[in-house]
Amino acid sequence: MTKTNLIVSRRIRVTRVVAVAYLFLLLVTQSAYKGNLISALLFFCGLILVITATVGRMWCGLYISGYKSRELVVMGPYSMMRHPLYFFSLLGVAGIGFATGTFSIGLGNILAFAVTYPFVIRHEEARLRAAFGQTFAEYCQRTPRFWPNPRLLNEPETYVVRPRVLRRAAGDTLWFIAIIGLIKLVEVLHQHHVIEPLIRLP
Repeated sequence: MTKTNLIVSRRIRVTRVVAVAYLFLLLVTQSAYKGNLISALLFFCGLILVITATVGRMWCGLYISGYKSRELVVMGPYSMMRHPLYFFSLLGVAGIGFATGTFSIGLGNILAFAVTYPFVIRHEEARLRAAFGQTFAEYCQRTPRFWPNPRLLNEPETYVVRPRVLRRAAGDTLWFIAIIGLIKLVEVLHQHHVIEPLIRLP
């Protein structure tokens, strides 16, 4: 098994391990800027990124619901970039990190994404190339891989989706908002000395 296939096949398992590690990190750390303007601004910026990620992933879910495995989706966010789900996921993980009021966790999340997801993207593109051939090749020529080009946006007046698939996609997206709530809960636990932070991060 290649390195790329190994990462992709274990992505869900790794994600669960990372989630547990992230919870532990929240419990034992606190922002070095706690209580001042920098912490508040970082939280606000993180919240904006998370909101953007949530709306963006739901937008993607609208276009791929019921179509992802049957045809190449090239409209909506997929007309601006080939991997909008991953782009909005990057915004989400960065936002979660900065919402802790630290630069360290935000930048760490971005770095972890940058190391991991290029392999996932290459695997996804290999699958699409095998499935859609020349159609996908032409799509690649006109559409950026990761960073969006808003001038390419193309949306239809109407679009048929499968509600059940869309509902599942929305559920997969809302965990970004749930983590923001978890961050605030941990802050309250620290404030009332239920759990004492061991490390202060810039």
